[in-house]
Amino acid sequence: MRVTQTLNQIQFLAALTRLESNLSQTQDHITSNLSFTSAEENPVAAGSVNNYNQALSQSQQYDTNANSAQTRLSTEDNALAQVQSELQSLRGLALQANTGSLSTQDRSAIAVQAKQLQSSLLALANTQDGNGEYLFGGFSTQNQPFSVTAAGANYVGDQGQRQVQIAAGQTIDDGNNGNVVFNQIKTGNGTFTATASASNTGTGLLGATTVTNAAAYDGGTYAINFTAANTYEVRDSANVLVTSGSYTDGQSIAFRGVQVTLTGSPATGDSFTVAASSNQSLFTTVQNLVNALQTTGSTSAAQAKLGNLLGNAINNIDQALTSTSNIRASVGARLNSISTQLSVSTSQQLQLKQSISSLQSLDYASAVTSLTLQNTTLSASLQAYNLTQGLSLFKYI
Repeated sequence: MRVTQTLNQIQFLAALTRLESNLSQTQDHITSNLSFTSAEENPVAAGSVNNYNQALSQSQQYDTNANSAQTRLSTEDNALAQVQSELQSLRGLALQANTGSLSTQDRSAIAVQAKQLQSSLLALANTQDGNGEYLFGGFSTQNQPFSVTAAGANYVGDQGQRQVQIAAGQTIDDGNNGNVVFNQIKTGNGTFTATASASNTGTGLLGATTVTNAAAYDGGTYAINFTAANTYEVRDSANVLVTSGSYTDGQSIAFRGVQVTLTGSPATGDSFTVAASSNQSLFTTVQNLVNALQTTGSTSAAQAKLGNLLGNAINNIDQALTSTSNIRASVGARLNSISTQLSVSTSQQLQLKQSISSLQSLDYASAVTSLTLQNTTLSASLQAYNLTQGLSLFKYI
């Protein structure tokens, strides 16, 4: 094989190009602080880094979802805390009005306060989050869920329950729809409710109502009828006699696993109904309280009627307070779950970043040493090339 000067030049230039490429690559590594900047430099490590980056990105997206749900749930919890505060105020007004010493004007003034609290509750039911979405509209987050009606308020949201994924295989409700929060509230004591007939003419007042034997209670409807001022009978919805007896003021009438306490003096023909609790809107409860406060009449029978209406309102407000507390407990549990998951994901992301770093981070001292060596080699090669270019046999002839 004939070695010519041209061939030497070609081989030298190829080697010089490799040296310059390696030098440039080392400079890129130092600038980026990465041990490799393209997959071809380290295919195995690059594949692992890509997988780790995908897992890290997914975990960060879960965190974004979790933070969004946390914000909405915290906003809901604050709104429900205010709802409880307003309900406590309403309960206080009902207790204040349930005294015989107040005049009609006094109760009218209390009714005005109750209406103001009703408006405040309506505003809370239409609470929006930081994105302008309604908290209690279900899936219908762009439309105001509650509007005022003569009976209290109308719910136009849906029954949806939004869920977000906060981890692989873990989703969480980021709120509660308004139907659950404000409409599905049990009346009475939560199991059954006792009410006085609007046509009663005596002074019988309903007191405590309790379930004494859950197994014996069948959820039916019963009427406690006074056949005389001191005699009563209990009949079921088919008008079948269940029990009867003599009545004394403050007596508890027990039947079918329930017990109802009455005070005062019912008149002949007066009746009281016992029926299974049903769902009632919080706004209906408030409106019933307002209506009761606006009733007039100073007779003993009128006072007894007012007392029974206010007593029912207080019972229903208590149920609303219990329901709100239960929902807040559920919200709190979800917030705890989110906090726990965010803590777990923080640890996971730290581990992923450490794994990526161990594969891709640059050994800076080694890289600088390599750069110095490559610079020296390149410089020496250029000098050698310049010297060899000046050599020729004709100089020695």
